[in-house]
Amino acid sequence: MTNPADVIGWSSSAILLVTLIRQIVKDQQDGKKEGASRWLFAGQTLASIGFVVYSIMAKNWVFIVTNSLILTTSVIGFVLQVHRKGRG
Repeated sequence: MTNPADVIGWSSSAILLVTLIRQIVKDQQDGKKEGASRWLFAGQTLASIGFVVYSIMAKNWVFIVTNSLILTTSVIGFVLQVHRKGRG
């Protein structure tokens, strides 16, 4: 039987990740040179690393997966922004 808390957690994770990925795609399509601040990516990356470590320590798979994927979106967003600025 599925735990209702897990259903809420995984659903929320999916919504958040779709939102973040959509923002990265939109930023790429807009082609604006400036994009988001590098401080935003640095802060998000550091916070995500901390949340991944915390989630592992808490043994919470919803948060381990979600925070790992959020960390991945941060790194991808940063790389794409650097690449876009290099073209500009």
